[in-house]
Amino acid sequence: MKIDSHQHYWKADRGDYHWMTPDVPVLYRDYLPVDLQPLLLEHGIQKTILVQAAQTVAETDFLLHLAEVDDSIAGVVGWLDMEDPGFPGQFERYRKNPKFIGLRPMLQDLPNDDWILRPTVIEALRLVADNDFPFEFLTYPRHLPFVLKVLELIPGLRAVVDHISKPEIRIGKLEPWKDWMAQAAQHRNLYCKLSGMITEADHQLWCTGDLRPYVEYVVECLGIDRLMFGSDWPVCLLAGRYGQTIAVMKELLSSTLDDAAERKLFGENATRFYKLDSEAR
Repeated sequence: MKIDSHQHYWKADRGDYHWMTPDVPVLYRDYLPVDLQPLLLEHGIQKTILVQAAQTVAETDFLLHLAEVDDSIAGVVGWLDMEDPGFPGQFERYRKNPKFIGLRPMLQDLPNDDWILRPTVIEALRLVADNDFPFEFLTYPRHLPFVLKVLELIPGLRAVVDHISKPEIRIGKLEPWKDWMAQAAQHRNLYCKLSGMITEADHQLWCTGDLRPYVEYVVECLGIDRLMFGSDWPVCLLAGRYGQTIAVMKELLSSTLDDAAERKLFGENATRFYKLDSEAR
């Protein structure tokens, strides 16, 4: 089963997408399953992981409703307030929903880069780890030192770095991203999504070679068993088409992707990370 491990749906008039403005018309519109379904069929993708894009429980509920009525959605990575005193009870309620398969705060948009180290957040993360529940780091490279501290404090956390932590591909900057990613890779419960890279490159002029040093380094650090393909659709439309996100990945990894490795990258690793085949949930 082929899985796109990272995509979004939204309705613009819901009003809780703080980053969405008419200045970016390609994103300032509704994107729903009916829009993506033809592309999934064209490229042989059977399931997707639907990821939150607003810091509200209301959006999490909206996404879970979509997952109930659309079979192509394997599960939802949602948002809950990890600083709310009621988080433990809320987390337990949502965790009972078999379509609620992951948790993601939007670290890249928070005013304090070290928010993840707040005592109340660490306490919430310990609860997440105790339940072996998937957690996602949405970061820029500057957040990685704090991610590393979290991984040291809670080594059992089942976590994934989205979009290879958004290095500055546009200007070809590799350090200190490389050093921090190498350190993160030492934590065996950490995965990484090969996603969201073309939008970190020059939107109009990017080429496969711009992404190559970043992709090859992540493969070197983590190995194919801890990587997942994600389109980041429809955000990817800022810089390319859905099919390009697949084609560029296959081109970059052509020397690595035998049939077994391709199955891992495009499905098996996501199935294992999110426990999609687990009857315990």
